[in-house]
Amino acid sequence: MRYHTKNHSKFLLRFHLIFVVKYRKRLLRDRLGEEVKKIFLDLQTESIRIDTMGIDQDHIHFLIDHDPKISVLQVVRRFKQMSTHRIWTLCDLRHHFWKERTFWSDGYFACSVGDASTETVRRYIETQG
Repeated sequence: MRYHTKNHSKFLLRFHLIFVVKYRKRLLRDRLGEEVKKIFLDLQTESIRIDTMGIDQDHIHFLIDHDPKISVLQVVRRFKQMSTHRIWTLCDLRHHFWKERTFWSDGYFACSVGDASTETVRRYIETQG
């Protein structure tokens, strides 16, 4: 396992994140997929790292590795806002989203992921002390 170490902490925080294109438009696989991947790789910071990324026609999956000082909502906001701006700079999407400069739907899916199952962690905690 690859734990991250800071001065007074050791951690491994990961979550599965999914963004969906607004109106489920199928823009990722054919038109913008590789460019969107590059955009997200550029948006990584030392505190927010993309472990794995996968694209389907109308949504994108991430496995995010992040520091404890960064919340899931902060990651979502950063990725959605900055990627939308860069995608609109890259290509004209007015004929797809004519009312507003948007790209992602309002919601998102996030699920915590660990290297051990819940039952394994539960047994470990119960046998301590």
